[in-house]
Amino acid sequence: QVRLVESGGGLVQAGGSLRLSCAASGRTFSSYTMAWFRQAIGKEREFVAAVSWSGSTSYADSVKGRFTISRDNAKNTVSLQMDSLKPEDTAVYYCAQSRSIWGSASYTLAEYSYWGQGTQVTVSS
Repeated sequence: QVRLVESGGGLVQAGGSLRLSCAASGRTFSSYTMAWFRQAIGKEREFVAAVSWSGSTSYADSVKGRFTISRDNAKNTVSLQMDSLKPEDTAVYYCAQSRSIWGSASYTLAEYSYWGQGTQVTVSS
């Protein structure tokens, strides 16, 4: 059974930083793409960043240059370093694991079959 557990959310002022982490269990972590999505109140869930099994990454335009995704296959974790945070980054952030192995750093929500419970990030102005 796959389990994804996020941590690291919280309240931060605009311009500040936060680091989210996601611990995964249940499948061979290194074979799957891992991603972060977010969902603000009243909005649809949207792609933030992804890192493939090979280490390639992709980012939403809105976070490019401010957020960095990384993975540690030895610890079965994926992290999201968020710098220069803006009030519009406020959302619940979800960790996700891809449906298939050996895939790309996809931004497509349907490519992901397992999700964490989410962690709240609030950026005050």
